[in-house]
Amino acid sequence: MADRSFLDWPFLDDGHRQLAADLDAWCADNLADDHPEDIDGACRALVRALGDGGWLRYCVPAAYGGVHETLDIRSLALIRETLARHSGLADFAFAMQGLGSGTISLFGTEAQKQAYLPAVAAGQKIAAFALTEPVSGSDVAAMETTASRVADGYRVDGAKTYISNGGIADYYVLFARTGEAPGAKGVSAFIVDADTPGLAVTERIAVIAPHPLATLTFTDMALPQSALLGEAGRGFAAAMATLDIFRTTVGAAALGFARRALDEATERARTRKLGSGVLADNAVTQSKLAEMVLDVDTSALLIYRAGWLRDVRGERNSREAALAKLHSTDSAQQVIDKAVQMFGGLGVTVGTPVEALYREVRALRIYEGASEVQKVVIARQHLAQSAR
Repeated sequence: MADRSFLDWPFLDDGHRQLAADLDAWCADNLADDHPEDIDGACRALVRALGDGGWLRYCVPAAYGGVHETLDIRSLALIRETLARHSGLADFAFAMQGLGSGTISLFGTEAQKQAYLPAVAAGQKIAAFALTEPVSGSDVAAMETTASRVADGYRVDGAKTYISNGGIADYYVLFARTGEAPGAKGVSAFIVDADTPGLAVTERIAVIAPHPLATLTFTDMALPQSALLGEAGRGFAAAMATLDIFRTTVGAAALGFARRALDEATERARTRKLGSGVLADNAVTQSKLAEMVLDVDTSALLIYRAGWLRDVRGERNSREAALAKLHSTDSAQQVIDKAVQMFGGLGVTVGTPVEALYREVRALRIYEGASEVQKVVIARQHLAQSAR
């Protein structure tokens, strides 16, 4: 049984505590098979189930079917942590509904919000966020996909890759260069329906923890002016604002994986025979468990502090979100590795929980800002503060 004492911390309120309890019970009843053969079908089913359960309502503002007036990071983090502890694929399905609609929640027109957000909350539309390109990965400002102005809107040419929900999404929030200024200041955001002529899914990408991923190409794709999301030339800022909210939740997913690994390792240590006792009697095992507990608690403190700072204090939390993601994803990798080691050969046997966790956690140190990028963010914020 995962430790729940963190729910009593002052970063969270009674509503969060009830949310965690209700979702944990729902997961126990509804999330059974985390190794499906049909990944696309499983993700579609999970989005529908999460919508039917009311959990996707936390991804959009109350005016469009959501629970809170504005997005509540602590709720999003609690949901991702809980889902990840039960099912990596369920966490993925939830996360992409949030990330793929977050820019609309923050910067969309009223018509855009009404057209997409209620359907996202109900699990009726699958969302995606199309930012990464084959050449410009972490260097978003160097993107090459272009959206050229024409009389009736824009013409888009280029490609995006490693796009989560690529191939199953109903729409994509797309970022492309519109040229108002060099670098990051010349990027705009658009909403692109999946059936738009000129958009093609040209490659499905297989990764170590199976999820729907794809390369998208855009060839003379026509978009009306109404597809522009937010202000022209402000797409990079819109992407970063969206990631500021959801980056903390990536750390929360990693924390969920780490908690599950700690639970599995603890049970293993208590029951695995070693000489006349069990593995838990061994000082080396105890040392590893202590390190795992320390990493889990530290990650939780960083995650819920980052959420509290944004939700309650109303402050921008780029530094705190970067700290939370960096530490939580890096330390979760270590926690899970220790769990695998404790299981020995069984730990690398396909189908065991710790083997699946080992594959699931690795991507979190890359997406939504790699660990190296988070270090740059943290260092720059630190240097700016120290110069005041």
